[in-house]
Amino acid sequence: MAHWFHRNPFKATAPVTFDLRKYTSDGPSQKICSELRDARYAMLNAVTDPTLDVVVMESTVTNYLSLLQGMLVAVDETEGESKLRYAVKFKWTNSMLGNSVTEQQDSVYEQCCMLINIGLWYTKHAAAVAAKDDISIDEAKDVHKCLRKAAGVFQLVKEEKGKLLQSQEESGGDLDPRIIAAYMEQSVAEAQEVTVARAIEQKHTSALISALANETAKIFQSAFVSIQTLDDAKFGKWKKYFELKHMIYLAYAYSYMGENLLAQDQGGTAVRALQESKKFYASAEKLCEEYASAKGAGLRAKPESHLFFRKLGPHVNRILEKSERENGFIYHQKVPEFPPDLELKATYGLVKPEEYKTPAVSSMWTPAVYAAFNLAQAVKPTSAETNSTEQLPSVLEKGAAQPSGKDPKNSSGCSVS
Repeated sequence: MAHWFHRNPFKATAPVTFDLRKYTSDGPSQKICSELRDARYAMLNAVTDPTLDVVVMESTVTNYLSLLQGMLVAVDETEGESKLRYAVKFKWTNSMLGNSVTEQQDSVYEQCCMLINIGLWYTKHAAAVAAKDDISIDEAKDVHKCLRKAAGVFQLVKEEKGKLLQSQEESGGDLDPRIIAAYMEQSVAEAQEVTVARAIEQKHTSALISALANETAKIFQSAFVSIQTLDDAKFGKWKKYFELKHMIYLAYAYSYMGENLLAQDQGGTAVRALQESKKFYASAEKLCEEYASAKGAGLRAKPESHLFFRKLGPHVNRILEKSERENGFIYHQKVPEFPPDLELKATYGLVKPEEYKTPAVSSMWTPAVYAAFNLAQAVKPTSAETNSTEQLPSVLEKGAAQPSGKDPKNSSGCSVS
């Protein structure tokens, strides 16, 4: 199965020791610092493997984020902001801006950056499963669920970033609202792709398939608009991916709309809808070439090699020829100058992000452990610092299976239907 999903790189980060001995000499307090260090290392190691079992990954995530909560929320009767929030400096790259480092002395920044990598992991895991040759129905559900979870994670980042002391985001950085919106919309749109393919496979009504495809096209278009103004040298490929998927699903929407209109004896309008579908399919074919040569980071999708896309052209031509033939012999209706509006609304099947919540504070954070940290002299930083001279190596992903190029054995042409 050829790659169907475009995937951007993970964020890289510098090691963090959580050495807070200047604030405490208490044994249990120092132990929790070492637990934080080890849990962070384990999570960063796990996130590099998109094929890891979801349960294993989520357990690793919970372990670290629950420990990190003690640096975000006070473990005392106030339950306010943790006195440790600004005690440690964190360094991260941005997924689309190369290897340059941004650093902040703020545990909220650390949580936001980790959440972005978690969201990216869910999308990469979904893509790894979808790239298999004959996946089971449970695996297809896993793809759908992981994409909804990813959308929920990015939605949480959008909310959490508002707590950062430093409110100025680097243009095109992962905390830029445009980037967060694009990641969230991409996850929702791709989950809905699974729904569209499932509807085709299950032979739902042409009206429903058209409506679902239209809604999917709209979300991809919204994702494109989110990053439209960003530099093509870095974001060009990602933009083209959104444009391409937008065209593919408009073609699907109009083709099934034409089929539905023909069934309602509206031969002339059906012909015009299918002519529009053919136009969008031609645009998608052109965009496949532009996407392949566009600049920017990420694992390239190959929709032109995917059966789900390759079946679309013959489907459009077949229904168009049938519509023209029946309109000529039976209906004798005038073909409108302008295409009909895609007004059908999907009554069900629309995807929403699955709410993602950070775990509760780890049980290792007792009031006594928290109280043992003395940060009376700690200084709260007032701004973020970008270090353009410092570089971090890119994250090396492991375990990703290479697609075999085999076609799925079903009617929709989509392996996750």
